[in-house]
Amino acid sequence: MSNKFYIVAAFVIASVFQMNAQTDSLKTETPIQDEFSALIQESNNYQGYKVVDYDKLIELRNTTRNYITELKEEIIVHKNTLDQQKEEISKLKSELESTKEDLKRVSEEKDALMFLGMPFSKGGYKGMMWGIVAALVAILLILFFRYKSSNAATKDAQQKLDETEKEFDAYRTKALEKEQRLGRMLQDERNKASGTS
Repeated sequence: MSNKFYIVAAFVIASVFQMNAQTDSLKTETPIQDEFSALIQESNNYQGYKVVDYDKLIELRNTTRNYITELKEEIIVHKNTLDQQKEEISKLKSELESTKEDLKRVSEEKDALMFLGMPFSKGGYKGMMWGIVAALVAILLILFFRYKSSNAATKDAQQKLDETEKEFDAYRTKALEKEQRLGRMLQDERNKASGTS
């Protein structure tokens, strides 16, 4: 009974792999696709079906689970990074506004100004303040582009996760349908065999 179950399971899996053979021939982008291809190549033929090693099938299932877990962890890391960068951008915007207000107030004062106990000309003071503003703007732009890059990476990871889960769901559905179909065929054969005897 156990051997028959493994043979039926192997037939079901082999049929699913045959249906996806054209897709597997394309370039792979995930370890799951690589393992699918390797599993098909290493499988044996039996009466028109591919016989797949049960242990390797379990390895494929574990690889799929691990890959999904890694993608989820990667998404969490990217989300945390995005939140942190949003906070930094908000602080820098606040500092920039404060600096602009200070600059506006100082520009309205006389030419001779005291800053940290040292005399500055109005032009020199303005240059220093604009230098600070320029530095803050540069930092703000760097953080903005880092945020944009992290956001794109998060979306890419989410898309890969969605695609992987869809592939896995489709594979599981097809495998179940094939198993049921083979089970019915096997039962029909048994019925015919018992009918003839």
